[in-house]
Amino acid sequence: MRLQTLREARWIFAVLIAITLVLGWWHPVASLPGVALILYTFYFFRDPDREALGDPTAVVAPADGVVVEIIEKTETEVVNGTMRRVAIFLSVLDVHTNRAPMEGEVIYRKHYPGKFLDARNPEASVVNESQTWAFRNGATTLVVRQITGAIARRIVGWSKVGDRVAKGERFGMIRFGSRTEVYLPLDSEITVRRGDRVKGGETIVARLPKEVS
Repeated sequence: MRLQTLREARWIFAVLIAITLVLGWWHPVASLPGVALILYTFYFFRDPDREALGDPTAVVAPADGVVVEIIEKTETEVVNGTMRRVAIFLSVLDVHTNRAPMEGEVIYRKHYPGKFLDARNPEASVVNESQTWAFRNGATTLVVRQITGAIARRIVGWSKVGDRVAKGERFGMIRFGSRTEVYLPLDSEITVRRGDRVKGGETIVARLPKEVS
């Protein structure tokens, strides 16, 4: 457990503990659902250490989950051009920490209010609340979008523009079921397929055409 990650659950823990204590005072058995929810909250906010491979051309997954989409898409915020987009769906059972797909500088961060459609719905990428990040290393820029879902209602950002991050370093998280997208150069080699399960900061989702510098 990391304290930075657990801090995001402080109010959830406070409410659950208070309710559990009240129910337990009324009847010990009545407190069991509260205990179960507290244990699940610890489980949800787990944040295991991951070690990214040193290969400078390898792009790692920005989140845990299942690859639900691999398409070519015009990226309009940072690169303003056609890129390859890999979308990952995070269920309520997945680790929800987001990690930098490559080493580089955070050059962009912007939050957008929106709806809370099921994150598996392709429309969620357009209309849901989201936050866009861009990471630059030399001439290579990767864009990552954190997108809320029907259950996830809070996007957290720990890094800021100007920060230098290592590949696989934590930069934020989304609470309770969501979608994370990474936009890659068109000439990248995608190394995952739709339906693959990936681990943030560890699974290689693409290889850049040349070493970033």
